[in-house]
Amino acid sequence: MQADGWIWWKHGVIYQLYPRSFMDSNDDGIGDLRGVIEKLDYLKKLGIAAIWLSPIYQSPMEDYGYDIVDYRSIDPSYGTMDDFKELLSLAHQKGIRIIMDMVMNHSSHLHRWFIESKSSLDNPKRDWYIWKAKRNGKVPTNWKSAFGGSVWQWDQHTQQYYLHSFLKGQPDLNWRNKKLREAFFDVFKFWLDLGVDGFRLDVINFIVKDKKFRDNMGSIWSWSFNAKLYSRNRDSSIKIVRNLRQLVDRYDDRMLVGEIYTPPPGNNKTVINYLGDGDNALHLAFDFSLIFRFWNAHSYYKCIQSWEDNLPVKGWPSYVLSNHDILRSYNRLGIGNNKAAKAKISAILLLTLRGTPFIYYGEEIGMQNQKIKKRHIRDPLGKKLWPFFSGRDKSRTPMQWSDKKNGGFSKSKPWLPSNRNYLSVNVEKQKTDQNSLLNHYTRLMKIRNSYQALSAGRMIFEQTGENEILSYTRGFSHQRIHILLNFGNKKSIAGLPKGYQWKVIFSTHKRLAESFENNISLKPFEGIIFIREIV
Repeated sequence: MQADGWIWWKHGVIYQLYPRSFMDSNDDGIGDLRGVIEKLDYLKKLGIAAIWLSPIYQSPMEDYGYDIVDYRSIDPSYGTMDDFKELLSLAHQKGIRIIMDMVMNHSSHLHRWFIESKSSLDNPKRDWYIWKAKRNGKVPTNWKSAFGGSVWQWDQHTQQYYLHSFLKGQPDLNWRNKKLREAFFDVFKFWLDLGVDGFRLDVINFIVKDKKFRDNMGSIWSWSFNAKLYSRNRDSSIKIVRNLRQLVDRYDDRMLVGEIYTPPPGNNKTVINYLGDGDNALHLAFDFSLIFRFWNAHSYYKCIQSWEDNLPVKGWPSYVLSNHDILRSYNRLGIGNNKAAKAKISAILLLTLRGTPFIYYGEEIGMQNQKIKKRHIRDPLGKKLWPFFSGRDKSRTPMQWSDKKNGGFSKSKPWLPSNRNYLSVNVEKQKTDQNSLLNHYTRLMKIRNSYQALSAGRMIFEQTGENEILSYTRGFSHQRIHILLNFGNKKSIAGLPKGYQWKVIFSTHKRLAESFENNISLKPFEGIIFIREIV
């Protein structure tokens, strides 16, 4: 049920889908757009409001879609533009929005813009990328690539360096160039005119570099802000975002969400700058704080409260537990036999906080990282850093649909090996198990979508981690919802807001429809959602 004033990107749940690993419709081992179409009913039943598609543009796949050759075409491995249009139309018919992943910082070195740019020093597109001569016989700055080594790559033909913040096959675009900005904004118009509902902006805080190209201070691995002071987070990036917001606002009901990863994890004041006043820049910006917390109720509280304290008045938070670059949340829940219980507490937290929740595909069934052997590694970062780091592939393995071959993802050998636990962890098995994580997520999202206090209401913390108890009340108009979470492995007494009867509408421990007034004894890793009863 969607109440009046419901805004899909603000009050709904967004599902990140890694197309290459979601569903293979033609059995070539690679997930594709028709595979997504096949699974729209699954996603609709789950209760999501939107799908965020990781990049599907034409690409040589050196970085699996984050190196784009043509921003206006679909890579043949995923299908055709007609397939995309069909997905967009069918998703909209089912009330599901589509968010595209847009890479503004860099293109592929095979993009026609870069081919022209490197052809000569006086080519009209030369300044569409960042080129520099040697400085005292050396590289122009000490800046380091996110993938290790210098950001500068020597071009023998024109006798200059070009800048790449990531792979050398991903040259950075020069957003200080007006013609480049106009050309890229035309890319946004192309997709908006097709009916795309929003964009996730990859590393949006990288797009403008220091005009004077000053050296950074500290090493690439330093948590110091100065380690990347001049190669990211420039004020001009925010100005570009504001101009992009003006473009998007010309269309009805569209949105922008930005990836702004800043050291140390949880430096949300920098992230929040990209929200502007909450109404004139990004609609949403990812805060990765919860990902980097130890399992501790008070630590989680501090992250959430810091986000709330720093948001602009019109701003809206968003929360995420995993994505394609970070180890899966299930694997970050510690050692021992309590991971399944902790995953359920995590799900309640994610889906009841004030803000927009993002779910990474497979999170709803407890998919885990898969150890990838060297010969199977696809991630360029893993290839470069092996054996010290095996890369990000372990969190990108094929979706586990059933106990059939390759987890029901494909009849052919998948592009990445399926997790060996697909026989026991899969959608079909969990559908029939009322206590499964999948049914836990499905019930939670149904409740979230049914109560405006949960999707849109204000939030007040009642308990902030004492005795591993986290509790908060969500309120909208006369509706009050109370959430009580025991992060601990011991029983604990928790208080309820006094003066009311509280009826259980969701529970991890079969308390449904029970009512409580003052205190309640919580079992280890118990989570409960109450609604206030008028007495």
